[in-house]
Amino acid sequence: MTDIDDQERPSKTALKREMEALQKLGSRLVGLSNADLARVPIDDPDLEEAIATARRIKSREGLRRQMQYIGKLMRRIDASGIEAALLEQEQGQKALARRFHELEDLRDDMLAAGVKGVDAALQRFPNADRQRLRQLLMQAGKEKTANKPPAAARKLFRYLRELQQIANEEESQA
Repeated sequence: MTDIDDQERPSKTALKREMEALQKLGSRLVGLSNADLARVPIDDPDLEEAIATARRIKSREGLRRQMQYIGKLMRRIDASGIEAALLEQEQGQKALARRFHELEDLRDDMLAAGVKGVDAALQRFPNADRQRLRQLLMQAGKEKTANKPPAAARKLFRYLRELQQIANEEESQA
């Protein structure tokens, strides 16, 4: 009879791993900004208070104990919603970084191609102002030959970012 009970019950090591995973999840919650934390579904008011307290603690030992307490509180709740929200936020941040790098690459390709680079931007953003793109590229070329700071390249990047935001808004409305 005891052999069956032992097989159904998780081992101490498995319990400890689970506890440490919940503690790490709690530490990720403590490290979030207020806006990001507000988007995470936390149904337990005790857990919310414990996270707020952990954010105020400066003592290393006190913070360690508070993180253990957060892990204990998290064992009482279903943490799958919290994990899913954190994963979604992480993927959103990765997507933002990827789009940012794509815009940087587009800008660099446009600067390398010169005025002919306008076509590359127009393929990606058909509503772009051809004249503005052309002027920014010509100005960036002049700045580069005169060894001046790349102000026009920065302006070009800001304009490309505006175009991408407009395109994203149009996609979300469609």
